[in-house]
Amino acid sequence: METVVWSKPEDQRAGTPLLVMMHGYGTDESRMVRLFDYLPSEFTFAALRAPMAIGDHYGWFLLDYFLVNDFADVMSATNAVHTWVNSVREQHTSVSLMGYSQGMAMASTLLRLHPRAYTSVVGLSGFILNNELLALTDSFDTKPPFFWGRDKADLVINEDAVAYTADWLEKNTLLTSRTYPGMGHSMSKAEMVDVSAFLRHYVLR
Repeated sequence: METVVWSKPEDQRAGTPLLVMMHGYGTDESRMVRLFDYLPSEFTFAALRAPMAIGDHYGWFLLDYFLVNDFADVMSATNAVHTWVNSVREQHTSVSLMGYSQGMAMASTLLRLHPRAYTSVVGLSGFILNNELLALTDSFDTKPPFFWGRDKADLVINEDAVAYTADWLEKNTLLTSRTYPGMGHSMSKAEMVDVSAFLRHYVLR
């Protein structure tokens, strides 16, 4: 990855759990950097910048309101993140994923393709990709812990995507689902309290 913002200097990362953080469509890594102070300090956080320019910002793959995408772009971005993770994995006790909006699609796709590589996943105001090829790969020896936080009134993620996401998560993960009225298509401090409890329970315990 060309741009990564770390929460800790390099000499303080060894032996810590890593949380890889992926922003949404049309934003950048600064959206995730703002969360560093609200999450457990035992972790090292790495906020990645997506590779595709979207105006003055970035995205992981092209997307429209109906969440239609080019699967080749999805795979290219996913493979790039996984390759980068593998380049730093040995420094850390575990690797978990966090994705906001489109970043949740990235995080869940990484989990689907490499289920043994990631300890837990946090998805914020996002969705799971409805893709037949990905569905063929879905196979988990044990259900992975997954936190899904959102506002039911979020107008950005369409109803069909929400329904598919809910169904997939119920079937395939050890799901912690929370809703935050009034949050909209965003993230909140109250949500980070719940995310922190989730990470402490499933990663730090």
